[in-house]
Amino acid sequence: MPTPLSQLGENTVLKRLLAQLSTQAPMLTGPGDDCAVVARDQQWDTLLKTDVVVENVHFTPDTEPERIGHKALARAVSDIAAMGGIPEYALITLLMHPQRAVETAEGIYRGMNRLAARCGISIAGGETSSLPYDGIVINVALTGRVERGQAVLRSGGQPGDIICVSGPLGGSFPSGHHLDFEPRLELARRLMQHGPRPTAMMDLSDGLGADLPRLAEASHCGFELFTDRIPLNPGCTIQQGISDGEDYELLFTLTPGNMNKAHLSPERSVYPIGVLTPPSSPSTPMRGWQHFKA
Repeated sequence: MPTPLSQLGENTVLKRLLAQLSTQAPMLTGPGDDCAVVARDQQWDTLLKTDVVVENVHFTPDTEPERIGHKALARAVSDIAAMGGIPEYALITLLMHPQRAVETAEGIYRGMNRLAARCGISIAGGETSSLPYDGIVINVALTGRVERGQAVLRSGGQPGDIICVSGPLGGSFPSGHHLDFEPRLELARRLMQHGPRPTAMMDLSDGLGADLPRLAEASHCGFELFTDRIPLNPGCTIQQGISDGEDYELLFTLTPGNMNKAHLSPERSVYPIGVLTPPSSPSTPMRGWQHFKA
């Protein structure tokens, strides 16, 4: 009997699908990180990323088109930032019901173009298609570059590394932050170039409760979370900061020595919230967002 996706949840579905992927060409980092990494030349490696937003999942039907476009591109840019990289070229696939207004499509592209201009991204083309049902789906394929051998992976953490986030968490949907956030490109590049360089890093799209266990598992570590140190947006509880999702801050780890070098202030955007532990240690039970689950 077929197994419904809802019975498994996103994490299990991804593990089953990733095990079947064809990997004929050599890659430095394959599926399972924020971006794939492939060799380019003596100076740079190439980052590859794709991301999608779907009406009634990532935004509501009454959302302004410019904000939809901004979010569609910004999500992919946030993953480039999480690898310590610089975004370069985007391909856009736009699917809409034929009865939707062309002005909506134009507004979506205005939102993407504004962010692309700020981030130095060239929109190189893409595809459009009609949907047989009412709605909007936007997929963004984005390339980037990072210094050769310097991409920050989820798997670089070690027991004793300090777990940090780059800003306050929680309340992203009611506040509108999930539509208007600015990807943390500048901070990520500053950490890469001037330190303290992260040992592991990813962006917080599904919430701390979902993403921190992923980073810890990739690094073959457990973790201890200091919940009283989690920075929160105004009016948010600790549970909201852990589980709401769509924060698009950076989640990263620093060695204790590098942590001592960091300027612990909101201006520096380094908030220590926990520590990686040996894999045998019990971890704080947490929940975040998973697709395919109610």
